[in-house]
Amino acid sequence: MFADRASAGQTLATQLSQYAGLDDVVVLGLPRGGVVVAAEVATALGAPLDVCVVRKLGVPGREELAFGAVGDGGALVLNTEVVHAFRLTDDDIQGVVRRETVELRRRELAYRGESAPPISLTGSTAILVDDGLATGASMRAAVQAVQTANPARIVVAVPVAAAATCALLKQVADEVVSVETPTSFIAVGQWYLDFRQTTDNEVRDLLSVRR
Repeated sequence: MFADRASAGQTLATQLSQYAGLDDVVVLGLPRGGVVVAAEVATALGAPLDVCVVRKLGVPGREELAFGAVGDGGALVLNTEVVHAFRLTDDDIQGVVRRETVELRRRELAYRGESAPPISLTGSTAILVDDGLATGASMRAAVQAVQTANPARIVVAVPVAAAATCALLKQVADEVVSVETPTSFIAVGQWYLDFRQTTDNEVRDLLSVRR
């Protein structure tokens, strides 16, 4: 159990010490909770912090159930089992993608503002951080999005992740680091004593300090 996201980030940073003090490292947090974890990692490594916005795609009428995720640059990950189980058509999928892409753009603007462009990732080691991974759809979309920015290396780093999800992510990322990889996994929140929702204002404040 982690006390909270900040504590989890501090613990995660100890497993990324080989990247401390390097000029080419950029830490990217997945909003919102992942940014709190990422801020601690960035501070420990002496690296800049940015945000990688992704959006889950919810089944129409059952939005809490994700059938995939969308990220910047047109990155799209679909869970074909869920798509087939709910008989989602191309029109269904594209409708949700369009709506979530609009929200993705809104959040990018809200977090960075108009005068703060994304940090360049060309030739960098990009460390993608979230507060935990269940299915990993959002993180896979984040990896796809970051790949379009031509980093030299992509590292996925989280405090906790399902073991099967780590195995999947190792197929698309150069390195996957997880403090805990339980075989029995229900939800990310079960691994935190304090898992309260992170606000947009908290994300903006953290980004303004570390950029």
